[in-house]
Amino acid sequence: MVNVTLPHHLQTLARCDREVALDVDVPVTQRRILDALEARFPMLRGTVREHVTLKRRPRVRFFAAGEDVTHDSPDAELPDSVAKGDQPFMIVGAVAGG
Repeated sequence: MVNVTLPHHLQTLARCDREVALDVDVPVTQRRILDALEARFPMLRGTVREHVTLKRRPRVRFFAAGEDVTHDSPDAELPDSVAKGDQPFMIVGAVAGG
C-alpha cells in the first residue's frame, strides 16, 4: 500500500481524509500512483494532471521521501520507503502570488 497525502482542496473534492492508502503495482512510479488515485477518486481526474496529455498541472508539486520529484520522469521508480508505505507520496498545491 502506498500512502498519498492530498492538499485540502483535493480532500474536499474527493470527500476523503488527508491521507489515502492505494494499491499500486510495482515498480511504484508517479504515473502508477496517479492512475490509482484517479481510478479510486474519478472526481480528481483533470485536477492533478491534464485530461488528454496526462501531464502534471503547472501549480502541482510532488514529494517522495522528503525529496521534490515534481520534474522527475513520471515513470521513474520512487524510493522503497514510499513503495512500502513508510513515507507518503505528497501532492502539494504550489503557492503563488506576490
